[in-house]
Amino acid sequence: MLLNFKLFSKIYYAIFILVSIILMGIIGFMLIEGYSFSEAFYMTIITVSTVGFNEVRELSDNGRLFTSFLIITSFGTFAYALTSITKYIVGGEYRAYFKDYKMNKQIEKLNRHVLVCGYGRVGTEAVDDLNAHDQPYIIIEQKKEILDKFRASEEHPFLEGNATSDEVLMDAKIMDAKALITTLPSDADNLFVVLSARSLNPKLKIISRASNKTSVAKLKTAGANNVIMPDSLGGAHMASLVTTPDVIEFLDQISIQGQSDCNLEEIRFKYIPDIYKNKSLGFLKTSFSTGCTIIGYKNPEGDYLVNPGDEIDIVPGSKIFVLGEAGQIKELNRMFKIPNE
Repeated sequence: MLLNFKLFSKIYYAIFILVSIILMGIIGFMLIEGYSFSEAFYMTIITVSTVGFNEVRELSDNGRLFTSFLIITSFGTFAYALTSITKYIVGGEYRAYFKDYKMNKQIEKLNRHVLVCGYGRVGTEAVDDLNAHDQPYIIIEQKKEILDKFRASEEHPFLEGNATSDEVLMDAKIMDAKALITTLPSDADNLFVVLSARSLNPKLKIISRASNKTSVAKLKTAGANNVIMPDSLGGAHMASLVTTPDVIEFLDQISIQGQSDCNLEEIRFKYIPDIYKNKSLGFLKTSFSTGCTIIGYKNPEGDYLVNPGDEIDIVPGSKIFVLGEAGQIKELNRMFKIPNE
């Protein structure tokens, strides 16, 4: 940890200066006055620190000249060195480094996690939802005030840096991540993040925020799987509450906010019991029941079917979407052994 020269360059220079002054004093007193090592060390310390205790022995003329030279050369330098070292130890910079070091060790253990670029209003909502689903994530942020809060609370795993940098994305283990959410306020920055992320990990699921409609197509061309316009979604939702209030309020009651109160669940093909694989949805319904209702189906080509018929087969690469009460969903996850991903 202490071998990070770039981070601790100031304290290393201070230690080097401090040791150099002490060695110069020790060697000088031993050669000029014939002092023992302990006597020379003692004389050096009381000289450079300007404490002013009695001399070990009467100094010769050459000894007085050397002492004067030592005082002049060490005046202020000794105090600067001690102040720099004290600042790092007591001032909090060293503690901050230890917290970041500990956080980096935690990040090294992550796999199938989500990278969240930016912790503004939209980023905060994304992190809250990931927390609710017990989904591991890393926040990439560079604003000092936000980073200070992270270090103080130790609530979120984070990485300090610019998300548009390939090096930062690699430090966040983008190669092992399952998805990336970029919520930076600038569409240009989000576009750069999408380009970098897609070039580093072609299989990564990328979700980007957009502020302008003209940016949506560009972000998708750059490699984003989904592009969300939060302001547009909010306005459309409010308008729908006027035009179709009962439908929207009903949909709002369908919670997907967390594992404890989830009403809607997706079931991937790999979690379907072997007995039901490559069989029809009708066979699944008649042979197995948790009280949940199958409301959707996604075929391997990516097409969605709402209220799929019983004749639809459960084939590799497909997904089933079920609706039910929170307790029914929990029981379904338990019986199908569906983990929190």
